[in-house]
Amino acid sequence: MTGGGGHRGSAQIRVEDIAADPAFVRLQTLHGVRVDLRYAGGNNFAGRSLYGTLDCAWLRREAAAGLQAAAQWLAARRPGWTILVLDALRPQRVQEAIWNDVEGTPMQHYFAHPGRGSIHSHGMAVDVTLLGRDGREADMGSGFDEMTPASHPALHEEHLASGVLTSAQVQLRRWLAEAMAHGGFHGIANEWWHFDHGDRDRVRHELPRVL
Repeated sequence: MTGGGGHRGSAQIRVEDIAADPAFVRLQTLHGVRVDLRYAGGNNFAGRSLYGTLDCAWLRREAAAGLQAAAQWLAARRPGWTILVLDALRPQRVQEAIWNDVEGTPMQHYFAHPGRGSIHSHGMAVDVTLLGRDGREADMGSGFDEMTPASHPALHEEHLASGVLTSAQVQLRRWLAEAMAHGGFHGIANEWWHFDHGDRDRVRHELPRVL
């Protein structure tokens, strides 16, 4: 999982230099993928832009290729459905700012401590949802960054039994997870929208962090 720009170990790169690094791919160049980075505007948990003027519409080429494969798989099996990217590259400086906002609140359990670092900050994680045939966001049972148990894939069976989620909502989440799995991604227990590409420990050890 090295390659791309010759970075290894604890190497770092500034987000301002991403466009010149062949290890990174711009999201808008991917076919069949829509982009609406929620942290670039005010439609997020903080209610304000967290990226400011930073250009964060990037992934590492490994993750970008996986996202492209996931979109192609979805299009072939669910015609008219599309993957919408809600977050991708998240620079370390933004992760630190977010942590300052959420530390000591229940929200901190949904964000990686900046000392350990987020896989987003390596360009190897992506937050996604589905757009239906009508172009609207699908009803996934909870919103992006809705930091409640309703967002936890690990609790699907419990939520189905209690009526918190409908079978249709869980099926949509499973479609999304299956598509992402075909691109080499794997989800996490408490966010239906978050997917990592590659092993977290290897990513942190072998790939550069974006500042």
